Amino acid sequence: MSRTALVTGATAGIGAAFARRLAADGYDLVVVARDEQRLVATAAELRAAHGRSVETIVADLSTPDGQQRVADRAADVDRPIDLLVNNAGRSLNTPLLRSRAEHELELLQLNVVAVMRLTHAVLPVMVDRRSGSVINVSSVAGFGVPMPGSTYSASKAWVTNFTESVALSVAPFGVRVMALCPGYVRTEFHQRAGINMSKTPNFLWLDADRLVADALRDLRRGKVVSVPDWKYKAAVFALRHFPRGFVARVVRDTRGHA
Repeated sequence: MSRTALVTGATAGIGAAFARRLAADGYDLVVVARDEQRLVATAAELRAAHGRSVETIVADLSTPDGQQRVADRAADVDRPIDLLVNNAGRSLNTPLLRSRAEHELELLQLNVVAVMRLTHAVLPVMVDRRSGSVINVSSVAGFGVPMPGSTYSASKAWVTNFTESVALSVAPFGVRVMALCPGYVRTEFHQRAGINMSKTPNFLWLDADRLVADALRDLRRGKVVSVPDWKYKAAVFALRHFPRGFVARVVRDTRGHA
């Protein structure tokens, strides 16, 4: 019996790595992105490489209409989703004091509201079937990293907390929900946001394909929060247990904002 995974932000970075790995593992796919041309090309590559069914949904998940389009598919009882990967997200290269409110709202719609709406849409089907999994891509930044003026870390703190809360409620029904909290990953993410990462040491960067392999392993093991790589596990331990004043002095905004 075939399994189906729905992956948002599937044309680049972590989302593309999830799509490749899941297709290789035998999943049929529903891939979501804003750029129709790029999405169609990605779907064709996945079909050619892995011989799986790949459905495309062109949607801007920072808008209510885009969220509804994907939520309707996630909630389709006749075509159930076995694994939802809420990967789409963004950051801003502007501190709050110099940001525009509409840009901040777009960030929250994508990073927070879309994650909630798609999770809310897919879980009733999974609970009824007593089977299914959700991976919400969060960030190490969500563990209280005080990035001056940034609302990105606050949005990811919400994703992690939301995921842990939901995981508790659906675990008795055989459904798994996990927050994936990577650090710096070599993707287009920072470039798209206009963030200069040239001074970030090479040893801090993670490979997207390795990250996905580790995430799926942690999901199988029943973890609710997955933090890849020993460096970031140590960082999360420090963020959770060291005095917040000490952490605030050590952490620097990599974008150079005061």
